[in-house]
Amino acid sequence: MASLPPPLSAGDICLQGGKIGVLLIHGFTGTPESVAPWAQGFHEAGLTVHAPLLPGHGTRVEDLNATSWSDWYVCVEESFIAMRKECERVFVAGFSVGGALALRLAQIRGSEIEGVMLCNAAIFDDRKILNFLPIVKHFLPTTKTGEMDVKKNVPRRMSYDRMPMRALDSLRKLWKIVEENLYMVDTPLMVSYSVNDHVIHPINSETIIDNVYSADIREVIFEDSYHNVSWDNDAHVLIEESVRFIHDVLSGDIESGADYDERDLINAEFESIVSGLSLDTSSGSTYLDELDKFDEIDTFKAPRPSRLHLSQNSKYSLAAIVASGLYILFEGFNGGDPLNMGGWPAVILFCGGVGSFIWHTAKNNRDDGDDGAVI
Repeated sequence: MASLPPPLSAGDICLQGGKIGVLLIHGFTGTPESVAPWAQGFHEAGLTVHAPLLPGHGTRVEDLNATSWSDWYVCVEESFIAMRKECERVFVAGFSVGGALALRLAQIRGSEIEGVMLCNAAIFDDRKILNFLPIVKHFLPTTKTGEMDVKKNVPRRMSYDRMPMRALDSLRKLWKIVEENLYMVDTPLMVSYSVNDHVIHPINSETIIDNVYSADIREVIFEDSYHNVSWDNDAHVLIEESVRFIHDVLSGDIESGADYDERDLINAEFESIVSGLSLDTSSGSTYLDELDKFDEIDTFKAPRPSRLHLSQNSKYSLAAIVASGLYILFEGFNGGDPLNMGGWPAVILFCGGVGSFIWHTAKNNRDDGDDGAVI
């Protein structure tokens, strides 16, 4: 295998090759340089490679905090559309969170993708502390992160050294959408992961394998690398297996499309349910018409209380309540008695008004013959 490529600036990687293309997606807080050896391996195999710099990445961590997962996805989708115009067939590869974006693209544009290759893909993080992100992000914009999770010595860092809290909270929304819709992925799939990944637990990859509908899933395990395999001891394995996967898909050795046995079973059950329903509009009525013919008497009606009718005496009592109440409030807030009557007459008038109002209102309703029941 050729030596690793020289350091790249924080920008897109565009390597022109043949008519078979690979869209390569880097991870959260990183840059295309973090997957440069993987990109170089594809290119040396004669493939065209494009690794776009996702919005908010490769500049300042504050810029990433000003973006959301939808911004990153739009970048990925636009890059894919551009590659489709340039190449005859396009594969998608994703590292870490780039794997989640690759899966989301497959969920939406799966019929246009030849195959998906994942390396330590991240689709969830079940640490309980992340549940406080919606609040914490308003008070703590960023936090310090650790070193790159690479087993062998790497002379430089290829990601931010701080974690953006707002962007991380948005990332959790992407994870939720991707995980809930894994069943929509039915393209040929290569899932590769490290058993000693200190950033993304291997259960992420196991969850992907167990829930997608791909007819052919190739599993690759790295035992001598940590999270960023592209720059670690198993980089050659990642490249060799990825290129072999592409060749097998192109040659037809890997079956495209999903195993629809379970979906066919669900469809058959649904058809058996509706088979007895007549939707033939040529007949006098259909099953749906019959549903509209239920008599209103057979349906529940929420009771509607009758309107309250006030007698003249009830209105006088209500006026006394309002007047005495206003007088008491005025006396209380201003500390004086404008009519020099003291507070007691107003209190007595208020209580008397309340009692009189209740009495006359109840009497009026009894005289109307209303027993309170609505039939």
